[in-house]
Amino acid sequence: MTRIETARAACPEAFPARDWRWFAKFSAGAILIVLFFAGLALLGFTPERVWRGLSRLGNVGAMMFPPTSGGQAWVYIKAIAETVAMAFIGTLVASIVAVPLGFIGAKNTMPLGPIRFVTRRGFDVIRGLDSLIWAIVFVSVIGLGPFAGILAIAVNDTGVLAKLYAEAIENADADQNKGIRATGAGRLQVIRFAILPQVLPVFLSNTLYFFESNVRSATILGVVGAGGIGLYLMDRILVNKWPQVAFIILLILVTVAVIDAISYRIRRRLI
Repeated sequence: MTRIETARAACPEAFPARDWRWFAKFSAGAILIVLFFAGLALLGFTPERVWRGLSRLGNVGAMMFPPTSGGQAWVYIKAIAETVAMAFIGTLVASIVAVPLGFIGAKNTMPLGPIRFVTRRGFDVIRGLDSLIWAIVFVSVIGLGPFAGILAIAVNDTGVLAKLYAEAIENADADQNKGIRATGAGRLQVIRFAILPQVLPVFLSNTLYFFESNVRSATILGVVGAGGIGLYLMDRILVNKWPQVAFIILLILVTVAVIDAISYRIRRRLI
């Protein structure tokens, strides 16, 4: 008897039998590896291209220093303020519209299944398109400018926030609802005094987070003509004004950092 056979006889649990589940796990891992490398080949990935791209990135980074506004600091500051305003108004509109939609899409506040189903699927359709796609659509419809960016942010965030609000409403404590109903309160009173106080901090926290995210998104929307600092950023890149590109990027980073810090403090107080 070999040492392995002796050890298996003494401690059989250390040598589990290799059944079909082991083969299935091995096959799944092998398939994932094959798909990974097939994807790289399909996308034209090669170490040479990566190295060449990193070299060009290093050259671009060297051309960005020292950052300079090119005498247009005030223009860029007004543009970043426009970007923040786009994000704020778009998020505010979306959060207001999403509140009633969230109650319509929640099981515990909307007993009619067909209405709830249609509302939920509407959320999926709206949030299925990124805000950048909505921005392209609205720029084509109403023209260039920040109004298109506001609409793009508002429409996209309405679908996402409404879904999050509906889930928060469904997770509200049912015992509080029963307590309010026991006093003879109607459906609207239950929503006002039992559900809303529970979910309001969640609503506000999600809204603040989306405002932070939308400041960054609004920068990208400007690239397609929706106004704000992104329009200047794209223009400076196209004409190879890399020191001004660096100045704009630093301005965006500072703005986002300030908003993140303020929003974090507000969320902590709410929670």
